[in-house]
Formats: sequence, C-alpha cells, structure tokens
Amino acid sequence: MNAAVLRVPGRIGKAARGHGLAALLLLALCLFGVVEVGRGLYIPAKAAVAQVLLDRAFERSRIDHAPHKPWAWADMTPVARLSVPALGVSRIVLDSGSGQALAFGPTLLPGGAALGQAGTAVVAAHRDTHFRFLRDLKKGDVIFAQTREGVERRYRVTGAEVVRWDGYGVADAPIGERLDLVTCYPFDAVRSGPWRYVVHAQAVTQ
Repeated sequence: MNAAVLRVPGRIGKAARGHGLAALLLLALCLFGVVEVGRGLYIPAKAAVAQVLLDRAFERSRIDHAPHKPWAWADMTPVARLSVPALGVSRIVLDSGSGQALAFGPTLLPGGAALGQAGTAVVAAHRDTHFRFLRDLKKGDVIFAQTREGVERRYRVTGAEVVRWDGYGVADAPIGERLDLVTCYPFDAVRSGPWRYVVHAQAVTQ
C-alpha cells in the first residue's frame, strides 16, 4: 500500500513536467508569432508614418524650391510627388536610390533622367508597401508628377513587363519624356528574387 502511495506522486510529477514543457513550448510559439506579426506590421507602419513626414518636407520645398530633410538625421530629401487619382494613390519620391531610402519611400534612381526632363526617369520602391499599387495600374491610366521645383507632368501608362534585374536598362528607351516605375516581382513573394515588374509611361501634353 505504501509502495502504491509512493508511486502516485511520481506519475503526477511526470505528468506535471510534461504539461509544463508543453506550456513552455506553447508560450514560445505564441511569442514567436507575436514577434513575426509585429515585424509584419512594423514595416507598413514605418512606411506610412514616413510618408507623412516626407509630405511635410515636400510642401516646404514647394515654397522655396530648396531641398528639405524630413527629419534631422535623414540622408535623403523629397524631390517629387507621384499620384494616381484613379487609385487614390499619392507617394513622395526621394532623391536617393539607397536601400535605406527605399525603406521610407520610392526613390529616383541614378542613371535616369530627372522628372520633367527629356529621357526616362526611373523610380523604384518596395512591392509590399509603396509600390504595391503597381499591380493595379492599367494601360491608359494617368500618373501625375509634381517636382519640388514646380514642374508638373502627366504620364500615361503604355504597358508593363517583367524583366530580370540585370536585363533592365534605359539606354534603349524611346526618345522623349518617359517614366518607368520599378519594383520586385512577383508581388506575393516572401523573398526578393531576380525579377522586376516595370510599368512604362509616356508624358502627355493634353
């Protein structure tokens, strides 16, 4: 009888330890999920808040036509605003093509023309934040551009294509004033790959 009594606590202890381990694993999974969800929410939230600050800096630039930093330690300044009224989209474009700048908004890439000038202006942004709307652009849609110098342009979408990152260039682009919007592809991919989605648009005078 005593032996039986002594065996019961052992079984209870093993069961308790098993339940405790399961609880710890469940807690770890929950914490991991919270962290992952937090990461997923942090990037869009960061992008949204940045656009508010960038918009304020751009409005100051429109007044004096001079560059203004969105925050004191920023290494980029707003150069233009792109908008697509049909989609309710408005984005501030930055003057730096660095990875850090891309975290805050679309950037005007070096090697292309300036917005409002002859040649092809190339603007790039992330597919899961600022340029997610590219997948909804259709041929014939109008993109409005306004620079901090006061230049205003309208571009009409002429088409889109998927190219490898090392197969895209503006050297062979048609003569005229054009705008290319570039982002990673496919839109629902988790990791960045070699493919880029490029929307082509041509400046219109009417």
